Amino acid sequence: MKAIGSGPFKSGDRVQLTDEKGKLYSFFLQSGNQWHSHKGWINHDEIIGKNEGIIIKTNSGTSYQAFRPLLNDYVLSMERGATIVYPKDSAVIVGFADIFPGAHVLETGAGSGALSITLLRAIGSSGELTSYEERDDFLSIARNNVRNYFGDIPSNWTLHSGRVEEGKFNGEFDRVVLDMLAPWDVLESAKRALKAGGVLCCYVATTTQLSRTAEAIKESGAFSEPESFETMLRNWHHEGLAVRPQHSMNAHTGFLILTRRLDSETAPLKRRRRPAKGAYSETN
Repeated sequence: MKAIGSGPFKSGDRVQLTDEKGKLYSFFLQSGNQWHSHKGWINHDEIIGKNEGIIIKTNSGTSYQAFRPLLNDYVLSMERGATIVYPKDSAVIVGFADIFPGAHVLETGAGSGALSITLLRAIGSSGELTSYEERDDFLSIARNNVRNYFGDIPSNWTLHSGRVEEGKFNGEFDRVVLDMLAPWDVLESAKRALKAGGVLCCYVATTTQLSRTAEAIKESGAFSEPESFETMLRNWHHEGLAVRPQHSMNAHTGFLILTRRLDSETAPLKRRRRPAKGAYSETN
């Protein structure tokens, strides 16, 4: 896997320019080329060889600050097919699902590739990521976004066109991440794919999906008691003594459901708690 880069800018690096209003512009550096905007042009050679954080000016005098884009900058600006897993959620997936360097991870579906990029960074060159995507148009976008981010397709990433149910698994994965409409339909595949103790992480958008996925996990008998939560991100304004929350925030984007694969000979330990009245429909 190609390193993202640090130190002075080199030809082939992606650079991100930020203007005085905070607007971002991103492009790849190539010696001899120019970047053009309605505010003038900049020679790439004026950036190549310089350190990150420099101020660069167009021929008309407009100033920009130059950095390599962070992962969240790239993800939020890249081409999309399917809705992306937002950085605030992908970071939590890596942390709470304990995606570690060297892990073997199964992902479905790849969507626009945002989570694939995050997972590939987390597992490092010693890990392996296997992704499934049913839609050919999404698969193409995901592949291009991953290639653009790393500069090439990482050798430890296998992207399959099709349904994860078609895969032949035998407990070879440390982690399984399901980002799909109906995770409950593929729990048998997740069960076969995961090692005992491995983590299953499901990312869903609605409370209906959350409920159905959690209940299906419990009914399967193959996983520990599932835990679920959502994350919210609130930015703050700070200008001198004027410190307050921003008027808008990144609130609900999705729910995360986490559980662990049990030994095949072991039943889940049931939680002792009284269900809320009306939580389950009554049957005669």
